[in-house]
Order: sequence, then structure tokens, then C-alpha cells
Amino acid sequence: MTADAMFDPLRPTILLIEDDRDICEIVEQILVEEGYAVVTACNGAEGLAHLRSGAPPPFVIVLDLMLPVMDAWQFRAEQTSDPLIARIPVVIFSANPKVGQHAESLGAAAVVRKPPNLDELLSTLERFAPAPPASEPPEV
Repeated sequence: MTADAMFDPLRPTILLIEDDRDICEIVEQILVEEGYAVVTACNGAEGLAHLRSGAPPPFVIVLDLMLPVMDAWQFRAEQTSDPLIARIPVVIFSANPKVGQHAESLGAAAVVRKPPNLDELLSTLERFAPAPPASEPPEV
């Protein structure tokens, strides 16, 4: 689990739970460049451990369906039964052809299909996490 962008109250935090390292690194890099703080976990158990660690809660969780150790269904069962983290919205992030049906059964707030369209990903996340502050223009 990584927290590459240290907690900063001016940077909305997103928890990204994704087991494919390449996808995880690319999405994390894009979100950090857009001004978000990103915490990554490679399975649902790591994601839950972070949520229960006492760290400030993320504004939104981006969750892959198929994960080792603890998949999206197990993660959501744990999350929704814990009143401290139950209300954090979840965006399902998957290439599964039935992702819409699965997201509905999981009570997810939204869906982003893999491979993600950057504009769709960012506009979906902005529904749950405030837009990060504009970065300072470079000095000339």
C-alpha cells in the first residue's frame, strides 16, 4: 500500500484499490498530476486496513471487481457493515462486461470502465471529491 501524495487537507484523497500494477501506477500518476492525493492498495484487505488505520478517510474509493485476497463483494460487505466507513462512496473500476450489473448489486455510486477514458474518470471522481486547487503556474 502506498500513500505517495502525503496527506494534505487541500488535496482531496482517493483510495485506489487495483491489483494490476501497471493500471494502478498510470491511474495514480494521472490523479496526482490532477492534484489529488492517492492511496493505493492491491486488494480489498489492504484497502480495508487503510480505511481502519485512523488515517483521514478518502472522499471516494475506486474499486476493481476482481482482486486477490479480498474481492469487491467481500470488500463491500465489510465496508457497508462498518459505520465509520460505510458512507464513503465507491466507484467500480472494471473491464468486466457486466460491470454495470455488478456495480448495482454492490451498491456502488458510479462505474468507470477499463480502459478508462480520462475525461470520464475525472468527471466521475469530481462528483464525489472536490476539484483539487489549481496548480500554480510556473515562474518565468
